[in-house]
Amino acid sequence: MKKYIFKILVALLISFKINAQVGIKTDAPNATLDVNGATTLRKELRVGGTSTQAGDPGLNGQVLVSRGEGLSPIWKSLSVPFVEVGQYKLINTYLASDRNGITSLSAGIAADNVYKSNVGDDITDLTKGKWVKINAFETNFDVKNGNNRITYQFQTGVEMKAPSATTSQSVTFTCGVFRNGKLVAVRPDKISSNNNNLKNGMQDYIFTLNYTEQSVPVGNHKVEVACRKINSSDINTAFTIGRNIANSNTNSNAFTLESEFKMDIIEFITY
Repeated sequence: MKKYIFKILVALLISFKINAQVGIKTDAPNATLDVNGATTLRKELRVGGTSTQAGDPGLNGQVLVSRGEGLSPIWKSLSVPFVEVGQYKLINTYLASDRNGITSLSAGIAADNVYKSNVGDDITDLTKGKWVKINAFETNFDVKNGNNRITYQFQTGVEMKAPSATTSQSVTFTCGVFRNGKLVAVRPDKISSNNNNLKNGMQDYIFTLNYTEQSVPVGNHKVEVACRKINSSDINTAFTIGRNIANSNTNSNAFTLESEFKMDIIEFITY
């Protein structure tokens, strides 16, 4: 009997060595170790080891990443944290720049003299102001969760040139963000030249608009950025937004005055 049991053990060992596969709760393992059931790991999980060296247990906070068939997985550090249900997550970011700017509000163009803007103003309603768009910033996007935050960031250079370098001049203007043709964010401002003889009446300025809109309805939306001239102390004052008045001047160029627009869509996580 002892010899018989010994022969069975030897046969099992030979079979195990040849097949090199072990099955737990399965009679037909299809991997070196095939576990048909739940697994509890009481200590670290090591990967990439050899017959003479233990594998890598990874570091706290790292995740195991597959490298494909035939290669052992490796531990990787995440560049961003996990986002759980009940938190806000950045869904999309749109970023664009423009050097064409707005030149159609310059010398000889009368201001619209509309000093007040209100949320919901239509971009095409001339009684609400003569808005001029920066075409490069027209953006289409989708909102999938009504619990959201959308942040708009617009920055541009503004330049004016007074008819006389020794005479103070000013231009009052405003820029806004429109969603689906309706005003959602606006900031008025003013650029002035105070007897700017050293720069031949030229004056540069940086305009910035930051605004966060909440609970934008679910669906497809279009965003546009536009500006208008509210008032000018002299109709002959040259005025541009997002670019230089003339390439012949040595005070600025299209690069230093270019416009930037950034939009971040943040939604509440419910899945």
